[in-house]
Amino acid sequence: MEEKISVIVPVHNGASYLEECIRSILAQDYEALEVLIINDGSTDTTADICERLCGQHDCLRVITLPDLGVSVARNRGLEQARGAYIMFVDADDRLRPGVLKSLHGLLRQTDSDMAGCSFATWGTPREWQRLRAGKEMPEELTGENAAKTYHGDAYLKENILRGNTRCWSKLYRRELIGQVRFREGLTIGEDMLFLVELLPRMRRAVETAYPGYGYYQNPGGAMRRPFTPEYMDQIYCWEMARELIVRRDSSLSAQTDAQIMVAVMLTVGKIAMLSGKARRKAREYLRVCHRKLKELIKEKESFCYLPAGYGVKVRLFACLPGLYVWLYHYGRGNVKGTRG
Repeated sequence: MEEKISVIVPVHNGASYLEECIRSILAQDYEALEVLIINDGSTDTTADICERLCGQHDCLRVITLPDLGVSVARNRGLEQARGAYIMFVDADDRLRPGVLKSLHGLLRQTDSDMAGCSFATWGTPREWQRLRAGKEMPEELTGENAAKTYHGDAYLKENILRGNTRCWSKLYRRELIGQVRFREGLTIGEDMLFLVELLPRMRRAVETAYPGYGYYQNPGGAMRRPFTPEYMDQIYCWEMARELIVRRDSSLSAQTDAQIMVAVMLTVGKIAMLSGKARRKAREYLRVCHRKLKELIKEKESFCYLPAGYGVKVRLFACLPGLYVWLYHYGRGNVKGTRG
């Protein structure tokens, strides 16, 4: 008898895409399945869609919250999940056929605590249909999709510190998660921090480059919205993660500092794209970013771990923050009417 997989889907005002997400999960060829939809304060017709879907499928459950944020929603799902395995799916994304069964098999074959796959992006129904119709995740992964197994320290160095910081597209043993939860009140970077906090419990993880998860390039998604103070979360999450990482392995301090630098520069870029009036209101956040970066660049070794092009950006913003913001703003080709 198959062990149950619990798929946790947090949603806020997802009426335009939730149903297709759920149908992609229900279409999986893994029978012992429960799907928990966490309706986090939706004010559109999301609740009606949830009620209708639950009436059609016994394996669906809906938990309603008063708009408490994605971390609270995922945590509530963890508290209510009954499965021996857990997967997180964002409500605007979709699963490619067969991926749940394949990840479960991969996890069991390698005696791992977590099995992950890569993702493919899509933005239109036609792109999704093309992706969905592609080759399913094979039972035997070879070539560029060959699965690679890591112990905890190697997973940190070769995945988390190299950009694989997503909590979705992964299947977890329930025992791995235990009482670890997402840090509530954080909206960007909270999934990376969740993975870092799982490391002390992780014996082994397995990853494949096969893109079994369909990531929707949502124009209204958190990373595509204009700057809000919540964007600072990605810096704060990496700073919290740094404490845990350096405590685990002090040799990784420079590599982790590089990740904080990148988070700072991504935040600065968001602020730079605001209108003149909005940039002036966000001036204190720029000062915080500049102050943090000035402290970080004292460790020269960190520059070795920056992605291509970031070394120049970091040095320019550290020396001439006003010029960097001006160049970024006008160099990106602003939409008419955004200048203040």
